[in-house]
Amino acid sequence: MRLTRPMLAPAALAAVLALTGCGADGGGGAAVPETATGSLEHLAAEARCAPDLQTDADTVRQALCGTGEEKYVLATFATDRGQREWINTAKDYGGYYLVGRKWVAVGHEDVVADLRGRLGGTLEQGVRHGGGGHSAGHGG
Repeated sequence: MRLTRPMLAPAALAAVLALTGCGADGGGGAAVPETATGSLEHLAAEARCAPDLQTDADTVRQALCGTGEEKYVLATFATDRGQREWINTAKDYGGYYLVGRKWVAVGHEDVVADLRGRLGGTLEQGVRHGGGGHSAGHGG
């Protein structure tokens, strides 16, 4: 099955929503290495992840890494523009992003901060939505 951009956007947003939540206060005073580059498999090896490939399309490859609270999405992109469009759309849903050249890792703040020590990159934060009185699963 070939995935198209309209099919990828909901999948990416669902992954972001599933992986974001209340992040821990990330400290992380360690030196940041030069930003990693390469294929999804190469980046996963650098991150010490056994990637569970979720999307394998011409424009984006996306895998889940880690377990439990340490879970994150690692995605690689065919173009810089495709990467930026994906990030800009996903950031509307909040979350924390570690961004490199044609790749991004998305997860809890502490997980992304830890990955930065292995992959380098730039930290970005999604839109912060107010509230805090919400309970998941309660309709309004």
